[in-house]
Amino acid sequence: MSSVSSSIPTAPARLSPLLLACLAATWLIWGSTYLAIKFALVSFPPFIGMGTRFLVAGGALAVWMRVARGSAWPDIRQWHNALVVGALMLGGGMGGTAFSEQSVGSGLVVAFIAVVPVMMTLGNTFWRIYPSRLESLGITIGLAGVLWLTRGAGFQASTTGLIAVALACLSWTVGSLLSQRTLPLASGAMGFASEMICGGVVLMLFGAVHGEYANLTSVWPPESTAVLAWAYLVVFGSLIAFNAYMVLLARASSALASSYAFVNPVIALALGVTLGGEAVSASEWAASGVVLVGVVLVLRGRS
Repeated sequence: MSSVSSSIPTAPARLSPLLLACLAATWLIWGSTYLAIKFALVSFPPFIGMGTRFLVAGGALAVWMRVARGSAWPDIRQWHNALVVGALMLGGGMGGTAFSEQSVGSGLVVAFIAVVPVMMTLGNTFWRIYPSRLESLGITIGLAGVLWLTRGAGFQASTTGLIAVALACLSWTVGSLLSQRTLPLASGAMGFASEMICGGVVLMLFGAVHGEYANLTSVWPPESTAVLAWAYLVVFGSLIAFNAYMVLLARASSALASSYAFVNPVIALALGVTLGGEAVSASEWAASGVVLVGVVLVLRGRS
């Protein structure tokens, strides 16, 4: 989202235990968080739900780093960077994702989001990092798969959801690239905490603009399933998986950091169908497979 071998299965022999653990977290945990978002939406409006999630996780992590580890608070420049990156990745990226899941199945949303590595490869051209022939082929196939996916019943039933998830992908991509290239955060987990705090504040502001506070009384007290899903997002989605992704962005290539994109859709689609009661047509399964082929080619093409 170090250099990575063109053959993904050989990665364990080349990567540190920390990066392997981070890959496992982004590959496996993140795939389940999208269904958790759907369950949380029963009682938590999208922007408020995501905002409180990141405020709690970011605040807890910042306090722990300050008290237990003695880390310094970010300086003014680092807070500025955290605000920009947090607004893009969490405000636009996660906020748009949650908003889209109000009308589009979680599995289909993740299948669309799988195109992010393709977008990141295209975005790197602004820094004169151009795709190889294999990457270019992957970009073409991946975008064709997304176009096919959007023609399915799941997305055609909700134009608003389609626009929201497309903007979420764009916002997440821009934020990821800026955090790698031009807007460094504070060192270590304190930087990730500051990003979650800033992103959480932006999401709460989005909630106010969208009128979510006025609607809270109609869905509260929250259902127990929604509370459990929200807690899962705080601990596993934010404190573990999101921080793992930020470590990959800081210590690995964008291709390796975004490699979760070819595992998450499989997990999310399977969970959405089996646990979420979502309907996925044969055409949408096939389109998702085309997207994943494009993503794999992009990742293999960057050596």
